Amino acid sequence: MNSLRLSSVFHINQHKVPPHYRSSQSALHKLLHTRMPMAITRFSYSTILALLYLSLLHLVTSFPSSNGQIDYNYNYNYYDSSCPRLGMIVKYGVWAAFKNDTRIAASLLRLHFHDCFVNGCDASILLDDTIDFRGEKNALPNRNSARGYEVIESIKADVEKACPSTVSCVDILALAARESVLLSGGPYYPLSLGGLDGLTASEKAANEQLPSPFEPLENITAKFASKGLDIKDVVVLSGAHTIGFAQCFTFKRRLFDFKGTGKPDPTLDSSAVANLQGMCPNKDASNSKLAPLDSASTYRFDNAYYVNLVNRTGLLESDQALMGDSKTAAMVTAYSSDSYLFSADFASSMVKMSNLGILTGSNGQIRKKCGSVN
Repeated sequence: MNSLRLSSVFHINQHKVPPHYRSSQSALHKLLHTRMPMAITRFSYSTILALLYLSLLHLVTSFPSSNGQIDYNYNYNYYDSSCPRLGMIVKYGVWAAFKNDTRIAASLLRLHFHDCFVNGCDASILLDDTIDFRGEKNALPNRNSARGYEVIESIKADVEKACPSTVSCVDILALAARESVLLSGGPYYPLSLGGLDGLTASEKAANEQLPSPFEPLENITAKFASKGLDIKDVVVLSGAHTIGFAQCFTFKRRLFDFKGTGKPDPTLDSSAVANLQGMCPNKDASNSKLAPLDSASTYRFDNAYYVNLVNRTGLLESDQALMGDSKTAAMVTAYSSDSYLFSADFASSMVKMSNLGILTGSNGQIRKKCGSVN
């Protein structure tokens, strides 16, 4: 390992990135600089560093599965023969949506997280309610906030035309989330494919298992631990809030009456309080208004989220709480000053999360439409 040259590691990484990502660099560059001049292209320093990190990690170990055991059965090339155009179909499906709505990148990433966190990655969040069950779409954390269902369904329809009954909705959602990270300037990470779609969904499970922005850090950490994710994953995956928006009701109590004090949250910078009070007046009518989770770089996947926390301008109470614990605060500080470290660790945590509760055999199916069981 000590004799391994850096040039050799980078050569390995270039082969790990699928050809359809390499061949379309110029098209992606054009799209990003048309829609988002400030965006980092796919081959940003963060991406390169993350790839280097993942290759080194791959040389010495495999990634842990959801139960903490080492899983040697990852299949990163599962659809190469059965659906060789899959990567391109997902890529352009996400691009088309992104071109019309830059918020969709954060929405698809959140949709993937909310799927995997409730009884594993099984595309259950995509299922509509039936006479047999109340699904996750109308659970409190998702109702009137989860977005991107139609994007996944549209991509699925295109995939079905090219490769009927071959690719699961859960894999399409995972690929779309990764494409969203890449489009926003974040790192590439490998995905294990071949998982199946779930046969049911549970509104109750979503209400109970998904972390809430109002919960204390210890509760959130416990929910992560129940999935086989550790406190580092809490800090790292919270960094996904570097892109996207939150509705005012999710943080309004920090602005006017924090924990019944009649005053703003003392951990929130006073200038940020004044700015947010202007965006979210203390009226019910403002509850659904949107504020950027990272006002410094709302659409760019970077480490500014952690800089905000250090500067006491984190939007959500659950985010700023990371600075109230010495262990998580140390990680926040490290990521705030090292964007490459964040990108590498985010890639690693996404690999772990994307492998939670994968279904195989008779436990699942390949849905023809993502919103309903066959």
